[in-house]
Amino acid sequence: MEIIPRPKYFGRVKPFIKKNIIKVLVGQRRTGKSFFLKWLQKEVLSKDKKANIIYLDKELYKYDFIKTEKDLFKYLQKRISNNYNYIFIDEVQEINGFEKILRDLINRKNVDIYITGSNARIFSSDLATFLSGRYIEIKVNPLSYNEFLNFHNLKNNENSLTDYLKYGGMPYLRNLTLNDDNVFPYLKSIYDTILLKDIVARYKLRNVEFLIRLTFYLAENTGNIISAKKISDYLKSQRINIPVNTIINYIGYLTNTFLIDRISRQEIEGKKVFEINEKFFFEDFGLRNSLIGFKPQDISKILENAVYMHLIFLGYQIKVGVTAGKGIDFVASKNDKKVYIQACYLLADSIYLFTPVLKGIGKLSKPIKIHWLDKHYY
Repeated sequence: MEIIPRPKYFGRVKPFIKKNIIKVLVGQRRTGKSFFLKWLQKEVLSKDKKANIIYLDKELYKYDFIKTEKDLFKYLQKRISNNYNYIFIDEVQEINGFEKILRDLINRKNVDIYITGSNARIFSSDLATFLSGRYIEIKVNPLSYNEFLNFHNLKNNENSLTDYLKYGGMPYLRNLTLNDDNVFPYLKSIYDTILLKDIVARYKLRNVEFLIRLTFYLAENTGNIISAKKISDYLKSQRINIPVNTIINYIGYLTNTFLIDRISRQEIEGKKVFEINEKFFFEDFGLRNSLIGFKPQDISKILENAVYMHLIFLGYQIKVGVTAGKGIDFVASKNDKKVYIQACYLLADSIYLFTPVLKGIGKLSKPIKIHWLDKHYY
């Protein structure tokens, strides 16, 4: 089985290998967390020939008997040796009370722990409660554009960019021929798994039809500024009466599973953050396109989604900017750097460009380089 490295993520994990801190890889299903764990195992063995590797994948039926912290403790106790032990647990949120065992293991001197999960709420609550200051969280996203080119052995040209904007960055796509008949059924199966297993089953939801309608609504309105009340009003126009609080909860389920990202607004001059009228983007725009199709009239929405995910890949924190009553697509912050970006769609020399509009925004005195397609645009 070929495993293609993703250097960005290894760079984030490397400083913490063999350190007394739990490495937590989070992200949407099928973004490559499992393959990254397997690649890490090879890296560990290449440096430590005597390493005792313990690997547990909760998506495999052979591990179905491990349901609680007691089952996990019994399983690990039989396998931990006197050598240095590297424990890898995939989709650990499927084990009730897992955090109690991790708290016990992290106190041992010869144990290094790596876990993955697909639910943000479980990790943010349980780990923060039991393991405060004892773990580092690393978000694994779908492939960036350059990673997409690498995975598919493609050249950087118009056709490659079009494929990326259409099919997204799920790593497994490298095993498929990039056409609608192959890719979209696969992406739809991921969407179905997220909805039915990660949301409906976990949260015991009854109104599955509304959850589906909500996801389609967010897909149609990618990048638009919307609110739960606006969604409620729309549903009422369709003779569907859903309370605003229910809509907020359902949006929370979609963000917890990393299917969509929610961005709040920030008033640039006053620095005030608004919790209403937010923007929503899909973590993988290929999933979005598998639901409602890849339509030419949606190219601006898809491009904005791609710009957002590229900024996330680069490590920026994102807000929607508001100044003098006008909207700015992204206020992107990283360390002491802040950039203001307007994502525009242009057709020039048969290449789609992302053009930041910077005039009169904030205190910027010179253009800022945006790296895209291995070129600099100003």
